[in-house]
Amino acid sequence: MSSSANARNAAYNERRTAATSGAKPRVTTARAGAKERPDSSGDVLPEDSASNAPVRKSDSGLSGMHSWRRHTETETQKTRSQVVKRESIRVRRASPVDDSAENNNASRMNATTARELERTTSRIDDRVNVNPRKHEGPGLWKPQASLIEHTTAPLAARISIPPLASLFPETLEPTPLKQLSPSLQEAAILEDLLFVLMGFEGQYIHFSDSYHPSVEKDRLMGPSFQILPGLDPSLRDLTTSVLKIATYYGAIEAFVEVQSRDEFGAINHALCASIRKVLKDYFVLIVQLENQFINNEAFSLHLLHLHTLPTSHLMFQIYTLAHEVLKKNSLLEEDLDESVDGLDDVDNILEQLREGGELAPGSMSKKIFKGGNVLRLLTERLTLMSGDPAARTLIQTLLRDASRPYMTMLNEWLHHGGIKDPHGEFLIKEQKSIKREKLEEDFTDEYWEKRYTIRDGEVPPQLEGVKDKVLLAGKYLNVVRECGGVDVSKEVKDVPLSFNDPRFLDNVNGAYAHANSSLLNLLLTTHALPERLRSLKHYFFLDRSDFFTYFLDLSASELRKPFRNVNVGKLQSLLDLVLRQPSSVAAQDPFKEDVRVQMNDVGLTKFLMGVVNVRGIEQDAPDESLEKYRTPAIHSSTEEESNMTGFEALEFKFSVPFPLSLVISSKTVLRYQILFRYLLSMRHLEGLLVSSWEDHHKVLSWTHKGKDPKLEMWKRRAWTLRSRMLVFVQQFMYYCTAEVIEPNWRNLMFRVNGDDDCSKDGGSAAPREGAKVTRTVDKLMEDHVDFLDTCLKECMLMNSRLLRIHSKLTSVCTLFATYTSRLTRDLLPADASLAGTPQALALLSAYYPNPKHRAMPENLKTYDAEKLKGMNDLMGKYEHNFNHHLRILLDALDYYAATETVALGRLCAQLSTAGEKGGRERIAAGEGG
Repeated sequence: MSSSANARNAAYNERRTAATSGAKPRVTTARAGAKERPDSSGDVLPEDSASNAPVRKSDSGLSGMHSWRRHTETETQKTRSQVVKRESIRVRRASPVDDSAENNNASRMNATTARELERTTSRIDDRVNVNPRKHEGPGLWKPQASLIEHTTAPLAARISIPPLASLFPETLEPTPLKQLSPSLQEAAILEDLLFVLMGFEGQYIHFSDSYHPSVEKDRLMGPSFQILPGLDPSLRDLTTSVLKIATYYGAIEAFVEVQSRDEFGAINHALCASIRKVLKDYFVLIVQLENQFINNEAFSLHLLHLHTLPTSHLMFQIYTLAHEVLKKNSLLEEDLDESVDGLDDVDNILEQLREGGELAPGSMSKKIFKGGNVLRLLTERLTLMSGDPAARTLIQTLLRDASRPYMTMLNEWLHHGGIKDPHGEFLIKEQKSIKREKLEEDFTDEYWEKRYTIRDGEVPPQLEGVKDKVLLAGKYLNVVRECGGVDVSKEVKDVPLSFNDPRFLDNVNGAYAHANSSLLNLLLTTHALPERLRSLKHYFFLDRSDFFTYFLDLSASELRKPFRNVNVGKLQSLLDLVLRQPSSVAAQDPFKEDVRVQMNDVGLTKFLMGVVNVRGIEQDAPDESLEKYRTPAIHSSTEEESNMTGFEALEFKFSVPFPLSLVISSKTVLRYQILFRYLLSMRHLEGLLVSSWEDHHKVLSWTHKGKDPKLEMWKRRAWTLRSRMLVFVQQFMYYCTAEVIEPNWRNLMFRVNGDDDCSKDGGSAAPREGAKVTRTVDKLMEDHVDFLDTCLKECMLMNSRLLRIHSKLTSVCTLFATYTSRLTRDLLPADASLAGTPQALALLSAYYPNPKHRAMPENLKTYDAEKLKGMNDLMGKYEHNFNHHLRILLDALDYYAATETVALGRLCAQLSTAGEKGGRERIAAGEGG
């Protein structure tokens, strides 16, 4: 065995000499060299490596061959002198024996080995020590290396793949293994393994026929190897076991090269960099094994196997991790779960198109496994390998290194409110096409809800529990930064740089608290949010309506027109005039310049029915139950819109600057406008009924007491119905303002100011002294929207059944108030004591001021006994419709007060008095008739 060690040393020296003489260093199957072994007479014979492989010509051709031979002769002389100086040859044995037996065994071994080397050398001389001219001619083998084009992976190899051993000419084939002794076979295989472990073919170990280095999928799967026949079975088993490491290394090297491309993101790049560190230790191990192979005569294949076992385990862990990542990216096999994933990133594609860009060729391809998904996979494997200390330490290192770019993005988001994510792998996604300039036209809160969103399914497990805080912290700080409240140039220090840092969660919670307090201070103090909300209440809820009453009086003539004919500019001028009156309470409002007048071209009832149906709030009233409430009083939507007046279409628009527009957004202003139109319609109806009351107390036809008792009873019925309608409207307005809006408004302001919520029963209870709650900006926005939604719901605007019934009731009241002037004219010919009198004719002439355009009807100038009968029929219809719909409303209010909204019970109690009075008056009217 000592002779094999000497031969191995000489062979390796000669092979290293050949590798530096111009032969291609990475093409190990073409490496050329000669080693020297002593024969039985003590001479040194030139020979190739331990596997007896002949010399391969380098790329430099014949000149390289001559240079190699000159260098080989020099190295041969050096090796010969080293071998001759050896005093003895030590032989390894299984058990200690005496010196005489050892000397006899050594002499026999030397003789046998020398004879075998002599025979082998003679065969090598015929193949190696030949005239170089023998290889000249058309069959000359000239392998060449070339440079590969650049890729997006900066550290990828750019040298072409060496030619396969299967392409070598026959003249370069080594001596068959079956012609070598086991000791020489072991020496040859050991040397081959050192090259194979670095990714090159050996002389006796080649790539299998199914492996093609030029195919990326094969490289990612890892090379498979085949050993030339003739190897001893025991050596073959050990060799096969060691070759697994070469497979792992080849696959890992290809994985690092592929995953380092730009499209796979910074997390994959950091993971590949961490794997490169492990491969560096792997190469250190190869160098140590090489040193043992050269200098340690006792080094064997078994020792090589033992030394590589720990590394084999670690390489296997990286190999399986790499395969999981590659499968997720569908680079090894189709991932059926994500095979149809081309349209998952629709938002980014649409954003790219909005910005005027074009779709990239790969924009509709499969989703790349990167970012948080890679960190999730590493975390899951860390949990899976918790019982394996070596694997756990390795994966912890990979996770720590891979999470560093992610933590850099996280710290930038948490402490500066910015996103530096060129590869789209951070858990927060930014839609740059959504800008704050669109807030005035944004009725869906798109800026706040969609500008920054969480990438579902791509959140690392370490951030799963705090992802909402991460999102809000960055959003809050982003708003403050856009308002100039954050110094983005200031570098954040003393922050965790990996998920393993124990300060990781404290960093998130601290950044969230700081961002929240900064934005709250900006909203409440710098931009005076409470004052803005009070201004909204004055203008939209008619809180201080002295200015609004004056405005309605000035603009009544304009608002009576169809809404399409209303001059909005004139209304705006009148509103500005009213708001600037020194005597008005609105004159001291600093935000009065933000109020604008506009006309809505959709009726309130139609709009609300559309909202309720889309949202699906009303589920208890089926369509067939609503059909029986349909009456001619409600016109079709087209007819309703065409007949809509300025009073029904009038609404205010309130402009707020950023960042107040996040809290008072277009979405919330729309709710204010709905409540304003609703209150305005009731206020306008109250004004019509009050005008009717004035006519009943001033106009001659109503104040004159005639001799006909039936006519006087009809008047009482009209007065009673008008009074009941007025009570209904006033009670309804009182309920909406005093019972709904005011208590909920106080609750909102307590929350805005940081006080605990007051009593839940809508009373006037003050907040408890010293009671504080933790406030956040999102909670403030949520409270604001909840306040408006509660008002809409308790005002019956979010229930389709109640909304329809209320619309019918108000329509009846509006018709009755509108036809009061007609009833005033019809009373004159129905009263025998007034018909045809000068007072009656003078009153009628006021209704017909221009006889040329509209002459006074002759039937109004004389007494008509049948007129009272028609008036009784008309009054009966008004009474029936009002009583019928009021009774249905009371029943519905009683039902919904018990099942949904308790506050409706108070309204039901208040309106029931009008119903009882109406019943008693109806009975009295019937008896009198």
